[in-house]
Amino acid sequence: MVSLYPLIKNECIKIIKKKRLLVVLLILAALIPMFTYAQLKVAQNNLKQFGTTDWRVEQRQKIRDYTQSLSSGRVPEEWKQWRRVEVKLAQYYLDKDVNPAEPNGVTFTREFVKNAVGLFIPLMVMVIAADMVSGEHTGGTIKLLLTRPVQRWRILLSKLLALVLFTSFVVIATGVLCYLISGVVFGYGGWDMPIFFGFQVVGTEVDFSFVRPVEQWLYLIMEFGLVWYSALVVALMTLMVSVLVRSTAAGMGIMLAVLISGTILTNMVSSWETARYLFMVNLNLTMYLSGALPPIKGMTLPFSLGVLTVWGLLSVIVSFAVFTKKDVLN
Repeated sequence: MVSLYPLIKNECIKIIKKKRLLVVLLILAALIPMFTYAQLKVAQNNLKQFGTTDWRVEQRQKIRDYTQSLSSGRVPEEWKQWRRVEVKLAQYYLDKDVNPAEPNGVTFTREFVKNAVGLFIPLMVMVIAADMVSGEHTGGTIKLLLTRPVQRWRILLSKLLALVLFTSFVVIATGVLCYLISGVVFGYGGWDMPIFFGFQVVGTEVDFSFVRPVEQWLYLIMEFGLVWYSALVVALMTLMVSVLVRSTAAGMGIMLAVLISGTILTNMVSSWETARYLFMVNLNLTMYLSGALPPIKGMTLPFSLGVLTVWGLLSVIVSFAVFTKKDVLN
């Protein structure tokens, strides 16, 4: 019986030596300062526009603008529904006298991760996972790998476990770099700031009966848990594609097309109810914490978690079924 530890260690060494993890970290280190600077410019522009740093003025103006746009016939109904929800959420925070976007490193991290879960983080995970198996074909090492006295399912399991480790690392690294870099500009406070969660959106109505405040550090843990699960499902899907497609470039192209199409669909599928069963439409799990309007009516956090779980399990089943029977001679 061969231990999995040496196999997992070997896969981790492969990932590190390919330097794709380094590329992901460099991308994060380059882009996060850009977003930090953009957020700083937004704050400066708001100060010029409203003449004050009082967040209530900006929120009241947002409510007025959105409310006025609801009477316009040029605004699509989907946008009106989203703005009705946003007006009620903004008014709720005003009534509670809590600034949901108080500038600090923790708030920036929370907002960055919330916006990155649908595409950016999945793309970073895809870069690492795309050649887990297809890279063995490209490098010509697949025959050597499978001639070792190790059962095939153990080899694939070691790849899967290594992938889980590095997926977790990417999510954690994103949060750490966000906090460290943005904190230089906005400060490192905000851990105990109250954040409301438990909003339930039904149509264009918002149910506030289950809303309760939590400290931002706890909210951040919940958010990162959901982000990690979305990233994990993308990693499992990418591993399956890597098993099915022998070309790394083709595998990356397939996953890139799928993820980008998911972003487009999320903004366009409000009337296509069947699309709720596509995993791409369910990746943005953090929207259920913040009370955002789901892309399709009837979608809830348990539903999205269930859809992602089914896709993830099917990906694992297909990956093991194909890999254990794969013909590597042709």
